[in-house]
Amino acid sequence: MSKPPRLTLPSVARAYDLTTDRGTFAVHEAGEPVRGTALLVPGFTGSKEDFIGLLEPLAAAGYRVVAVDGRGQYESPGPREESAYALEELALDLLAQTRALGADRVHLVGHSLGGLISRAAVLRDAAPFASLTLMSSGPAAISEEQQARTKLLVAALEAMGDDMPAIWAAMSAHDPQDQAPDAPALALFLSQRWVSTVPEQLIATGRVLISEPDRVEELARVELPKLVLSGAVDYAWPVPLLDEMAVRLGAERVVVAGTEHSPNAEAPQVTAAALAGFWDASTS
Repeated sequence: MSKPPRLTLPSVARAYDLTTDRGTFAVHEAGEPVRGTALLVPGFTGSKEDFIGLLEPLAAAGYRVVAVDGRGQYESPGPREESAYALEELALDLLAQTRALGADRVHLVGHSLGGLISRAAVLRDAAPFASLTLMSSGPAAISEEQQARTKLLVAALEAMGDDMPAIWAAMSAHDPQDQAPDAPALALFLSQRWVSTVPEQLIATGRVLISEPDRVEELARVELPKLVLSGAVDYAWPVPLLDEMAVRLGAERVVVAGTEHSPNAEAPQVTAAALAGFWDASTS
């Protein structure tokens, strides 16, 4: 999971609830749309805080940026019903969020699972978007090793979803022995984010990650500037697979050195510069 580099919002940002025709969603927003507006969509077990390091540099580059908690994710409400979190439903939410922003066209960035949701939204209706960035998000289901881990997690959620703290404790017990402990504030945030997320959201989206088909050819036919951005190592989708996907899409390709699955959190300044450069070029 992504671990935010900080938990306090920069002075240029604010937190609020975005009202849409499909409900309200918790967001962080920063900047003015001098050069455009961007919507940032988090991944599995993630939240808007995963993009907190991007807000200030992207605002300084002239962009209005909005990071969102999806339906049932952390601070956004959602029902205890798996069907509410089907990929198509989440794509419709994303289109509603885009409408609510009131911008002509929006640069869309999806991290990991958020990339699959963003892809589904673009395939449904590309008109609201100025560009699409798939960040650490691949062509189809996650790697076989990660599928096995996700299946175990989904099974635990199905059996114990009413006791999210117990599942968190079990997950934490399997952290690598040599892993440096998180700072107390970060550890508390990660725990709170987990227990605040609706278990049916995690079950349904976990199933998406282990079953999503390859839709790259469909996406390649959409006339929209595209960027595939990742770290130099990725446990969910191997980097060579992301390289190949970029070629199939005819997309720009950026690898953020020294990072893994979450360049947005691990090297936010470099990632923000890559995003702003791509957006500038795609709309010039």
